[in-house]
Amino acid sequence: MKRFLPALLASAALTLTLAACNDESPEGIPNGSTPDNVVVTPLPALPPVVDTTGGKKAPPPAANSINRELSAQNAVEDIKKMQPQM
Repeated sequence: MKRFLPALLASAALTLTLAACNDESPEGIPNGSTPDNVVVTPLPALPPVVDTTGGKKAPPPAANSINRELSAQNAVEDIKKMQPQM
């Protein structure tokens, strides 16, 4: 029994490896080639990007921008802004 299990596992692994290394795809076409009767056409061009800003420029980065430096001072300022005003 101890010798049978490793041999069974080795044969199963070999079978799966040989099946994965098959040179043909499931359709019977060799990998890396196309059949002769396939017509290849280029994709249509993409449409131009729609301007939804109305020609306005983006504002400069705000004080609480995601690009702002992470520091204790900036964190304290952010926390103070989030606190309810009394």
